[in-house]
Amino acid sequence: MRVLKVPDLFELSTIMVSDFSPGGAFGSDTTEPDFGFAFNDSNFSDRVLRIEIMPDSPETKSDGDCCSSIADWARNRKRRREDFKKEIDVVQRQEQVLNCNVPDTVDGLTYENRDDDAVAMIEGSPSDVGLNCNQIGNDTAYDNYSSLNKDHLTVLRVNIIHISSPILAAKSPFFYKLFSNGMTESEQRYVTLPVHASEEAALLDLLNFMYSNTLSTTTPTALLDVLMVADKFEVASCMRYCSRLLRNLPMTCESALLYLDLPSTVLMADAVQPLADAAKQFLAAKYKDVTKFQDEVLNLPLAGIEAVFSSDDLQVASEDAVYDFLLKWARTHYPKLEERRRVFATRLGRLIRFPHMTCRKLKKVLTCNDFDAEIAPKVVLEALFFKAETPHKQRALASEEANAPYRHFLERAYKYRPVKVVEFEKPRQQCVVYLDLKREECAHLFPGGKVYSQAFHLGGQGFFFSAHCHMDQQSSFHCFGLFLGMQEKGPVTFAVDYEFAARSKPTEDYISKYKGNYTFTGGKAVGYRNLFGIPWTTFMADDSNYFINGVLHLRAELTVRQ
Repeated sequence: MRVLKVPDLFELSTIMVSDFSPGGAFGSDTTEPDFGFAFNDSNFSDRVLRIEIMPDSPETKSDGDCCSSIADWARNRKRRREDFKKEIDVVQRQEQVLNCNVPDTVDGLTYENRDDDAVAMIEGSPSDVGLNCNQIGNDTAYDNYSSLNKDHLTVLRVNIIHISSPILAAKSPFFYKLFSNGMTESEQRYVTLPVHASEEAALLDLLNFMYSNTLSTTTPTALLDVLMVADKFEVASCMRYCSRLLRNLPMTCESALLYLDLPSTVLMADAVQPLADAAKQFLAAKYKDVTKFQDEVLNLPLAGIEAVFSSDDLQVASEDAVYDFLLKWARTHYPKLEERRRVFATRLGRLIRFPHMTCRKLKKVLTCNDFDAEIAPKVVLEALFFKAETPHKQRALASEEANAPYRHFLERAYKYRPVKVVEFEKPRQQCVVYLDLKREECAHLFPGGKVYSQAFHLGGQGFFFSAHCHMDQQSSFHCFGLFLGMQEKGPVTFAVDYEFAARSKPTEDYISKYKGNYTFTGGKAVGYRNLFGIPWTTFMADDSNYFINGVLHLRAELTVRQ
């Protein structure tokens, strides 16, 4: 059979793949024809692929012949990852021996070493090998493949497969470079590919996919194996296919964490990004209300924490609560101070939206030993500058980072709504507090809901707002109510003068609604069941006087009574 030369390869691959994907010439899986009939058929092949099966190290073997569950796959992969550095050291030492003592070709073999540890050897046709042309078989007679390779590796068996170099080259940059490197050896018929025993089945599935664009396996563990091998040999279309099948399987917390813990080379690939995004969305939705799952979330690994706390829809009391929880998580998982500082500087710090923390908590950030001394002042200063901006500028800053993976200025769905406070010490202790509620937030209050503000302080006492949807007992209709409460319980008494106001059309100025004075005792509140004196339907109407660009603006002035 004639061996295809490089120009033939280019022409055939162009004919086979007529419409490449926008991302490049490799990996289009939308318009490619099905060449499954030609797989391992000598009539449609120009080369012979020898797959040398090497033993896995004892540490990397699974508990059984295969992984029966995601958990088994994860445990096995963890053992392999722990041994990965050791393997790399051995490979690097072997490469140094090859580079120093061996010419580019030995006994007619050409070696190509790649960063991703996929290695292929091309050689001329040996005379001592009998081939079964149309089946995958074990080549036990193959004894003279490479004396140099034998010195370092034990070959368990050799699988023989007939391949078409244009088909493989069209699917994979790895094989494209292998078959078109311009060297004489690139035109040889026999190609040797060493792989670990644990990769054998996945590689055969991958090769079949490169012909047929489909996989027969559907189990999560088998798909993960194929995904890893597809990444190793740069078959982006198969990575996309595996990613799509895995996304269509029922997601669990265990599988989601496993997908996010794939090697960075796999996880950062465009083909796998949708799978990683689906895993993050699953975890963010499952642990949306962190307060209900505190113990579970506290046991999540770092990748899971990032998925949960990067969400805009996280239901937490306040950003202060996010800070406190992440500090607790870091101290649990990183007991060494230096490691904890490093993870806050590189991973955890970007999950905290410092601009939405209270000033009291920001002061604690400055003195927190878990933050690097150079980082803490920067994030606090950025937060204070944001708080000093006008609402329009704050919204603009938040919209600018709408597509960023980690946001700093966008508000979450806090259970306790943020407030802005202006404090005065003289001539009397006084504060002006601003609370904004979106129209959607008010709509969710009907028919009997309530929403609380974050705490603020006056004269050393903690206060909060609560907005309600009430049934007016006299008129028998629902209405909007606003109350001011004091946090401290017990015999404490505290007298204040207060005034409630709200922005109103057409002037959009703050219009006073009620004023008075009240002596607070622990657990008491003062307010008005019908702040605006109108029914709920009028208050929420499209032409309501109190929603300006979809926001209800409330203000309270509190002064300590002498």
